[in-house]
Amino acid sequence: MADKLGAHEVLELHEIMMDSINGINQFELYRPHVREQQLRSILDNQIQFMKQEYNQLVSTLQGKGIGTPARTISTGVVGTTPSAVSPNYGLDHPTPQSPNQQTNQLDDRDIASGMLGCAKSSALLRMHGALECADPQIRQMVLEGAQSCANQAYEIWQYMNQQGYYQVPTLQANTQQTMVNLYQPTQQTQTGFTQ
Repeated sequence: MADKLGAHEVLELHEIMMDSINGINQFELYRPHVREQQLRSILDNQIQFMKQEYNQLVSTLQGKGIGTPARTISTGVVGTTPSAVSPNYGLDHPTPQSPNQQTNQLDDRDIASGMLGCAKSSALLRMHGALECADPQIRQMVLEGAQSCANQAYEIWQYMNQQGYYQVPTLQANTQQTMVNLYQPTQQTQTGFTQ
């Protein structure tokens, strides 16, 4: 299979595979520091997913999974938009933040924030990689990986939002309405362009 891949594909896939290894290692380093049970469950679930996704990519790239449809391994949120929790909007006495001075200061907010950053950057890396893939099966796997990472990010963001770690600033109602109303629908004809 390797001789059927383009140079860009191979280089992008190398970056994705290294990102997967680094993400798994990073999450494993976090594990002993987690205090809250819900965060531990999210972390464990995401580590398991990341390992399964990594193994699936390795198998496909080594030619063991050729001809089988790509599939996304579920973390509980993959392929769906989690809706069990409504986001909290607005700022409610946000806690000032600064870097920790010692490793024993690492807390659940730090871990969740690191997990979120990892998932966001992995989603971006995979989407960029998918744009360089010519092989349809690998492209689909990488696209599904980008969606999975985006859903992992949303899962951890929801946790952070509910804990007050990630607050969502809002605009005044009139400012928000003005911004939304700046954009108006276009007129369409059969060709899609107005004359």
